[in-house]
Amino acid sequence: MPNFLSAGLIPAFLLFLGTMSSFSKESYLVVEANSGRILLAAGAMDKRPVASLTKVATAMVTLDWAKATSTDLGAEMVVPPSVASLGGSNPMGLFPGDRISLRNALYSALMGSDNSAAQSLAHHVGYNILVARGQTGDPVKAFVAEMNTLAGELAMRRTRFANPHGLYVSRGRGYSTATDMARLCIYAMRDPGFAFFVKQKSRDLSFRHGETTKAFKVQNTNRLLGQENINGIKTGLTRLAGQCLATSSELRPVVEKLPDGATRLTPRLLICVVLGSQDRFGRTLGLVKQGWALYDQWVEAGAVMSSPGRERLVVPNLRR
Repeated sequence: MPNFLSAGLIPAFLLFLGTMSSFSKESYLVVEANSGRILLAAGAMDKRPVASLTKVATAMVTLDWAKATSTDLGAEMVVPPSVASLGGSNPMGLFPGDRISLRNALYSALMGSDNSAAQSLAHHVGYNILVARGQTGDPVKAFVAEMNTLAGELAMRRTRFANPHGLYVSRGRGYSTATDMARLCIYAMRDPGFAFFVKQKSRDLSFRHGETTKAFKVQNTNRLLGQENINGIKTGLTRLAGQCLATSSELRPVVEKLPDGATRLTPRLLICVVLGSQDRFGRTLGLVKQGWALYDQWVEAGAVMSSPGRERLVVPNLRR
């Protein structure tokens, strides 16, 4: 573990804390995902910790890996020793040696913001990645490297993930921006499995502790689900990050009849990312309402982007 009291590391550490103290105001970005139209933004390029919004990347690396390797999400994994010293949210009470399915760990990580579930996913997937490559090393580090690879592929240029759970710990301090997290959320919501996980208000889960099967009902920490057509995504909260919330609000597609008789469907999905808020839920509700109103005005005016480079967020379709 790095010693932050060493002379060489103190200046950089204090500089980073000084940067964090400058974020007294929240950052946010509101974008319509399918057009990429940026509707509202403030401090959206400011680097700052994002707490458990990190778990969106954790989930997507896991889901992408499972898809690429044809791994069943019902497969069980073993909870690693590292969860014992992790700290933070462990709503199911996972202990090293417990066995839980990838699917149930994803539910708990995304809905209940479960740090131990996120750590377990990272260890399991990271280990399998190393084995497939004929390599040895720290499985969690290998997994985090994949998180940062994904960030790079999504053009999240002001993001660095340091762990799979988002805790601000001495071994690594990650950061992102409202803009970059919006990119990640757009990518994640394209995945039907991810979208299903994050729209659930509660879920009955289980895991094995020795010979005993333990049941647990996870509640979604996103209490805005169902309001203003909100159907995801993830909450986050630490002392340094403040209150964070990424949400998706989906309206019915617009159906148009074209001159040639064909039908055109225009999906409508709003992504709102709020970082460092004093009232993430109230702030998000206001931004979502305002965002949809601005989107409607833009469409009625012809959906023209005068400066696409500044007004549009482009998220590539990745083949992973």
